[in-house]
Amino acid sequence: MKEKNENLIAQNKKARHDYFIKDTFEAGIALTGTEIKSIRARRISLRDGYVQIINGSAFLENVHISEYKQGNRYNHDPLRSRRLLLHKKEIRRLAKAQEERGVTIVPLKVYLKHGFAKILIGVGQGKKEYDKRETIKKRDQDRELRRKYKF
Repeated sequence: MKEKNENLIAQNKKARHDYFIKDTFEAGIALTGTEIKSIRARRISLRDGYVQIINGSAFLENVHISEYKQGNRYNHDPLRSRRLLLHKKEIRRLAKAQEERGVTIVPLKVYLKHGFAKILIGVGQGKKEYDKRETIKKRDQDRELRRKYKF
């Protein structure tokens, strides 16, 4: 069953193409006033983002949130590090996963839940080039089968 995406702000489709996503976590984001206004205006890019664990805290790195047009001198830095709000147990699991070779923690989606911005992060194992081609081939085959047997 498809989930409702009415509150979906941004999605990182490239992450599922580049990584095998093993596990996902939902986290809150510590934002400033102009950042949340820009997110509500859908001015966010997750493309090159990743999560880093530093001193027992999770930080969202390299995610671009554009400056708010009416923000004047109180505007934020578009590429600043943003703290993720997770439980200690979840941070420990992410830190353990980050220590493994070839594992990256990437943002998958940003959405609004009860008025708060949430981010879905995934623990991803990097795909090789032949894995990416295999995924594309399988998707095309499934599409052809659905088209062939459509009623």
